[in-house]
Amino acid sequence: MHLHPGETEAAGWRVVTLLDAVRHLREASPNVTGRPRVIAIDGRGGAGKTSLAGRLATVVPHSAVVHTDDIAWNHAYFDWGAVLAENILRPLHRGAAVDFRPDAWVKHDRPGSIVVPAGTEHVWVEGTGTIREELAPWWDASVWIQGDLDEQERLLVVRDGDSPEQLEHVADWLREELPFLLREQPWTRATMIVAGPPHLGHDPDTELVVAPPTSQ
Repeated sequence: MHLHPGETEAAGWRVVTLLDAVRHLREASPNVTGRPRVIAIDGRGGAGKTSLAGRLATVVPHSAVVHTDDIAWNHAYFDWGAVLAENILRPLHRGAAVDFRPDAWVKHDRPGSIVVPAGTEHVWVEGTGTIREELAPWWDASVWIQGDLDEQERLLVVRDGDSPEQLEHVADWLREELPFLLREQPWTRATMIVAGPPHLGHDPDTELVVAPPTSQ
């Protein structure tokens, strides 16, 4: 498997139910009360973070999903940690609801806002760069999606399209993504490793392929 330099290939892969995966993530923060559990889902572009967050949210009542692409929209590929912490994570840790319009949304007249309702019990924050050092105090648990870099890059192109403009966008993204991930090495801090794409037979509607955390 082609991985980032310094990334250890996970071992001990096994198939678990989505609910069992959630239970494991809950056990990483057993004493959370008065606020939602806040769980990061990280992996390179094309790894399947959005799909995974959606699948986990569907099996846990009172869940919400926050996409860092919405924080980064017309702002920066990766320089959004402080914006996420101050406007999303800090209110969640106070047990408050979130209704946030990033400055770029206002400037470019993008409608709507990023909303996490009061009473939410689990918030899944998905995006490349979530498991970074500066955000570590805010996570109750985290997931790193490990997969072959070449395959994930192919899926990124499939997802974003192969027009000249989109290929330029992907190239710009990769120029920032790879050095960022090499510097942060998020896989060393993850609570759980998820295979992306999975390489063991499983039911994609109800199961995941997971491995214990790896370390450098």
